[in-house]
Amino acid sequence: MTIDQAPPRAGRREWAGLLALSLATLMITFDMFVLLLALPEITADLRPSTVQQLWILDIYGFLVGGFLITMGTLGDKIGRRRLLMIGATCFAIASALCAFATSAEMLIIARALLGIAGATLAPSTLALITNMFRDPKQMGMAIGIWAGGFTLGSILGPVVGGLMLAHFWWGSVFLIGIPVMVLLLVLLPVLVPEYKDADAGKLDLVSALLSVVAMIAFIYGLKEVARHGWGEVVPILIGLAGIALAVVFVRRQRHQTNPFMDLSLFSNRSFSTMLGGLVLYALIGASSMFFITQFLQSVSGMSPFTAALCLLPGMAVATIAATVTPIIGQRIKPAYLIAGGLVGVAIAFAWFTQLEVNSSPAVLIIGFAIMGLCEAPLLTLGTNLIVGSAPPEKAGQSSSMTQVANEAGASLGVAVMGSIGAAVYVAQLNDTAPSGVDTGTLEAARENVASALTVAGDLPPAVGQQLTDVAKSSFASGMTVFATICVVILIAAAILIGVLLRQVPPMGHEGHGGEEPPAEGGEAAAGGTEIPQQTGAPASESPDQAGSRPQS
Repeated sequence: MTIDQAPPRAGRREWAGLLALSLATLMITFDMFVLLLALPEITADLRPSTVQQLWILDIYGFLVGGFLITMGTLGDKIGRRRLLMIGATCFAIASALCAFATSAEMLIIARALLGIAGATLAPSTLALITNMFRDPKQMGMAIGIWAGGFTLGSILGPVVGGLMLAHFWWGSVFLIGIPVMVLLLVLLPVLVPEYKDADAGKLDLVSALLSVVAMIAFIYGLKEVARHGWGEVVPILIGLAGIALAVVFVRRQRHQTNPFMDLSLFSNRSFSTMLGGLVLYALIGASSMFFITQFLQSVSGMSPFTAALCLLPGMAVATIAATVTPIIGQRIKPAYLIAGGLVGVAIAFAWFTQLEVNSSPAVLIIGFAIMGLCEAPLLTLGTNLIVGSAPPEKAGQSSSMTQVANEAGASLGVAVMGSIGAAVYVAQLNDTAPSGVDTGTLEAARENVASALTVAGDLPPAVGQQLTDVAKSSFASGMTVFATICVVILIAAAILIGVLLRQVPPMGHEGHGGEEPPAEGGEAAAGGTEIPQQTGAPASESPDQAGSRPQS
């Protein structure tokens, strides 16, 4: 690409392909929400043990997180569209197995297969988008629409799932994914060209195994600590083993000519800064969902479905903001937009510090909407900076890292922030528990506020009401402390991003994404080793154009 040659602009085919790719991202969050709604009926029908019920919930997330790096790199090597089609096929099959599972064991295995298939969806779709939309402004818009697919799935999940469960058996919620995946398989060969790294070597199975086991062990350890606290030794040891394996993985990559994961990506300031920003925000975002939903259900007394409906306005705002932010990002530097957005989220959490037991649910509904509005610059522009700062042939790797950051941050947030909130809850409960509560009942109440409300119902009315009031007040105090910590983290992240990325220009301007200016002679800083297959590449785009790094 010469210095005065504009990047190729996407046409109708690419935009139609984007809508097809967004179907995959929509199903990722859709599947998570419908399972939570269906869990009571699944429990009544299959009668899983407590341990089996936990695995039904967690195995999907474990394997999605564990296979993200492997699937991102595999897509670079064998072709991102091919991997996405394989993943969509497996996702449809696993969905059918989930729907017609006849035992808890069968459902756990089917959910595991669903997780492995799900790990192909987000990295492949994002990597394909970065290749289809080479114009930086169009890429920003496309990533905004892609990100909106996640929140749209969160909106449709409780609504569609609730309607399905009202008229059909619990397995029907899993069948929804099958026609979506079939439609994706039909549209992909027509609308989406194939891309892969033409110089990719053989797949390093040892590195792939190290990355999978390290991620699963780390995420498992964090989730178990979040569930049982820091007193359980085995989960902590498993989590530490995951960190040790990750160190071995990194050392192995440094000594390979053609590494499984290119660690040089982290030398780019935009890439590393925004990856850290996503981790910090995921740490807050996942744990905030836990606190907000628990407050609505246990303190405000709402049903799970009603509590989910209270979150819909915020999710709708987040979907709209994700598509609008890239337009604003063409005029304002990303550092200012992202930092300003984080300050806006901090204001919402500052409002949450004033929550009391008798606070109106409107406080949480409005605050959650403010979060959805103000988080958009980080999630859309931040993702754009990460994938835009990597060479095209590494798009799968950079795309997978955005999802790894979300998974790791979410697991860490639930473990650490959840533990802090639980510690405050238990401490206040111990100090203020009514005298008429026996040791066994108090021990059950210490588990969480929902357990406290359950055991309070078995006590004499006066004592039970006192325990209920104390438990609700203790949870509100824990949420206040959590919100205060979030304000500090958000302000620190805003300052860090604002300082480190202040030189990055708006989208569409030269230097956005942290690339070096084109070298004299007209060639891009990163050479084009990635080529689209001729059968799928748009007619308006030559192999050289499709394989070279977009100029900003």
